Amino acid sequence: MMKRLILSPVLILISIILSLSSCRQGPRLFVGGFTEREGEKAMAVFEFNPGSGKLKYISSADVGPSPAYFCFSDRTGLFYVINEVMEFRGEFGGGLSTFSYDEKNSVFEKLNEMLIPYAGPCYISMSADSGHLFIANYPNGSVAVVRLDESGVPETITDTILYDKNSPDRSHAHMILNDPAGRYVYVTDLGLNRIYVYDFDSRAGKLNLLENGITSLPRGSGPRHFAFNSDGTRLYVINELGSTMMVFAVEENQGLKLLQTLPTMKGGIVENNYCADVHISKDGSYLYGSNRGENNIVTFKILPDGLIEPVGHSSCGGDWPRNFVIDPSGRYLIVGNQKSDQITVFRIGKTNGMAEKAVDSAKVKMPACLKFYE
Repeated sequence: MMKRLILSPVLILISIILSLSSCRQGPRLFVGGFTEREGEKAMAVFEFNPGSGKLKYISSADVGPSPAYFCFSDRTGLFYVINEVMEFRGEFGGGLSTFSYDEKNSVFEKLNEMLIPYAGPCYISMSADSGHLFIANYPNGSVAVVRLDESGVPETITDTILYDKNSPDRSHAHMILNDPAGRYVYVTDLGLNRIYVYDFDSRAGKLNLLENGITSLPRGSGPRHFAFNSDGTRLYVINELGSTMMVFAVEENQGLKLLQTLPTMKGGIVENNYCADVHISKDGSYLYGSNRGENNIVTFKILPDGLIEPVGHSSCGGDWPRNFVIDPSGRYLIVGNQKSDQITVFRIGKTNGMAEKAVDSAKVKMPACLKFYE
């Protein structure tokens, strides 16, 4: 009798703990993609289980045509979606759509729409001061800066840069992002094979090119996406057309010195492969890139000096890995396979850092951008 009285509180406590664990929600994974018709629900929301790597579908929403890339505001919690189209609401240009998100009911509420000059926006990021958005437009290579009001809603376009005014379709700006220190802004131009570095004047909302702010890459490289190491001293650039990974030293004057170039492919014909995305593991030990065509994820080990060495290749789990993300725990890598309409979750190996075992997958139409919202 006494034993039962002693054990009962213990069992009750265990029951409460298990109950709380089962009710605790994992981080939300948002997946945006391309649309073919008006009114398509192209933003999918999943709950991610960091223990098992499993996905639980929650909802889908119509956030405008082709929400191919998006970002969040840590300050306001708002979602900023770029609509990668050539015509938005009947006018030449791309779209910027702003939403609040009700996590409890998984509902998006539109707060604002804005026409983005030169059309075809493919990348968006938040400025270090959380007061502006940076947007890169691919077809007619250009970038734009958008000022936000105090509540985080887009207010006005404060700057635009068209990189080749005589032949704008030669330039293809593909990514724009602050460095880790939040002082300088970097842009990759796939068409002109350049990396630009700007000082950002947050008061005026203007990008000012540094004196040594243009780095030219070999013809045919096609710089697409990039990632910095944690202290910003190394820049890793994946080249879409050349199927290479480049390592740059970021010098004190913000000049870029090329240190290393390695192939991303196992073999095959470079012309049949188009690299896409690049990310660094949460612990900074590994560098990943996606090969569209060869359809795999390449893994490199990051050495103490910031240089890289090949580890191996793993399947992307589908066709055309346009985008991928590492979950907040750092244990899983989730790939968006655009042509096979699916996302696939891989467990990252503890010994070699590779995306080794597929643990789950979900159908998503033409996925183009995957991000976690915690």
